[in-house]
Formats: sequence, C-alpha cells, structure tokens
Amino acid sequence: MDLHLRDRVALITGAARGIGLAEARALAAEGVDVAICDLDLETATQAASDLAAEFSVKSRAYACDVTDEAAVAGLFADVSADFSGLHILINNAGVAGKWVGALVEDTSFENWDFMIRTHLNSTFLCTRAAIPLMRAAGFGRIVNTSSMNVVGGGRPGNANYTAAKAGIHGFTRVVAKEVGGAGITCNCLAPGYVETALIAYFTDEARHIITSQNPVGRFCRPDEVAAAAVYLCSEQAAFINGAMLNLDGGKREFHWG
Repeated sequence: MDLHLRDRVALITGAARGIGLAEARALAAEGVDVAICDLDLETATQAASDLAAEFSVKSRAYACDVTDEAAVAGLFADVSADFSGLHILINNAGVAGKWVGALVEDTSFENWDFMIRTHLNSTFLCTRAAIPLMRAAGFGRIVNTSSMNVVGGGRPGNANYTAAKAGIHGFTRVVAKEVGGAGITCNCLAPGYVETALIAYFTDEARHIITSQNPVGRFCRPDEVAAAAVYLCSEQAAFINGAMLNLDGGKREFHWG
C-alpha cells in the first residue's frame, strides 16, 4: 500500500535512539526527509547520517531542549529553513527511570515539574511551533506520545508520569478540533511497555510479571510503535483525528504482588 508520504518532511523529538529512531527509520523507508532532534547531538548526527545513506533521503540532526520555549522556536525555524517546510511532527521525547517510583506523598516538586515539562510542556511547545508551518503547507500530521497508564489508570509510584501523559491525551483532543479543517490531524499513541533503554532497569521479576500477564506474552517492539505512527502520518489516515491508539497487547493493568 502506497502511503503517499514521499518527499514529506518530518521532525521527530527524542529520535537518536529507541522509539524515536524506529519512527525515523520507518518514515525514511517511505521516502520522508527526517529532522532528528535529541539532546545527544553526537548520536543524533550518526543516526541522521545512517538514514540518509540507507534510504537516500535528506536527514539532519538538531540538538534542542524541547522544554525551552526559545530553543524550540529556534529549532523549528532552522528545520523549516533547512527543509523548506514541515509536514509531520512526532512528539516522542520523554523520560522515566529514576524520575518515577515514588508515591505522591514522597514525590518532590522537582520530579513532578521535570516530568510535566519533559512530556507535556514539550508537546505543547513543539505543536504550537509546527501548526503554522503545516497550515502553510496545507497538510499536517501531529503524532503525540501518551501511555497505556492513561487508559489503565496508572499505578502507584508514577503519578507524575501518568499525569503528564494524560495531559497529552487531552491536549491532543483539543488540537484535533482546532486544526482538522486545515488538513492537519493530531493523534496520539499509547504504548505499553516497549523494549527500549527506558526499561533496561527492570528486574527479571518485573519483566516476568509484565510478560506473563500480557495476552501477547511479551514487550512491545519499537518498530511496532513506529508502524502505527507512520500510518497515522499517511494520506490514508486523513479521517483519523483526535484518536488515541493503544499499543499494549491488550493489557493495561498489572498485578504486582
């Protein structure tokens, strides 16, 4: 199936590795020129070079703190100038690890604020910057990254993460209503546990609990998330707007003990 994505321009945040890199590769395979944004410029630069060589597309790397308003404005100005526009934005940048695990009564404001800024504020800042460029192009696809915790109700110890991801879901719904008439759609993905460096700290016991309770019996793969993102970016998905697509194998709540 031709997804009619060739010669589009995409910007993906947090794309030097993991899900973001898988999304960049999947889009490049469809002929999309890709701007890779990441705090790790060295790794992002290598990723961009690899994409350009493998798929014969234009790809460049950009270092940007997507929680910083001025930095985001500069990023989108640079990408628009370098690629002569923008059609696709995937808001993928995020963290977990040491920033989650504490009950609400034990969560510092620093941890709470960091998670909200990294996930929700960055999604707002990048989306706001992208919309005028997409309006000018007459085409736009915004794919945000939520979480299965939003539909599963979260779990003790990750209130900051779940609140940020729930905010992204609500934000997606509103943006979809605001831009749908301009040929722009805004949707979000809600992955379950994905096999990336973000879950490398999981113990063998935790991994067994998760996989044994999931109907599919394993973790999600980055390329599976990427495939869903690419479809939402396609011409065929033009009537999918404001949706949240679950990629959790059918399991959103886990019993931990």
